[in-house]
Amino acid sequence: MEKVKPAAIIIGASSGIGRALAKELHNAGYRVGVSARKTELLEELATELGANLTIRKLDVTKTDESHMIFSQMAEELGRVDLVVISAGTGAINPELDWAKEEITISTNVLGFTRLADSAMNFFMAQGYGHLVGISSIAALRGNSVAPAYNASKAFVSNYLEGLRMKAFKQNPKIQVTDIRPGFVDTAMAQGEGLFWVASPEKAARQIYNAIKSRKKVAYITRRWRLIAWLMQLLPDFLIYRM
Repeated sequence: MEKVKPAAIIIGASSGIGRALAKELHNAGYRVGVSARKTELLEELATELGANLTIRKLDVTKTDESHMIFSQMAEELGRVDLVVISAGTGAINPELDWAKEEITISTNVLGFTRLADSAMNFFMAQGYGHLVGISSIAALRGNSVAPAYNASKAFVSNYLEGLRMKAFKQNPKIQVTDIRPGFVDTAMAQGEGLFWVASPEKAARQIYNAIKSRKKVAYITRRWRLIAWLMQLLPDFLIYRM
């Protein structure tokens, strides 16, 4: 009997890290389900890979609808070994334009939470699985010019830790990984003074390695662990002047 290939669902796979990770998982032998608001980009991805991907249009800010679509994808795949929530947004917003803050919170907090809960409940019923959330090194401190973005990523990291605790108590066969990228060459990399900018492909390779190693937390690329250490060590009077 032919062995069933592992299956993964990636939320937010039309570009950037999500798209590169879809390629990485496909090349590693996964059956891949992908979702995003722009399905034409997902169709292009399927053509590029020469693969029959499970594709769904999904807007994470429409929380009830996103849960239903996730459930449909999981049912179509038959089993799901891995769920990656890569959908996210952010903006440089020193003016505190509410429209920018609102879409960041709606996407990175409400949208993320609904799908993280959907994935965890699915894994609890299935008996195993691996949830991966794409947070950011920005989760570690506040930011005067992008307060909602950094705060939303702090929420993501803390929520993932809470789910990891839940899994530890209720079913150790469920893994939860918090991915904290530094700068990656995507539309999300905004502002001046960017450094150590990784390609989405390099980021995806390191994320997949973290998945295989069942890491609790992984900085992408790995050198950003040093920056994370400094961000937590430096006193406020220095951080506030950056």
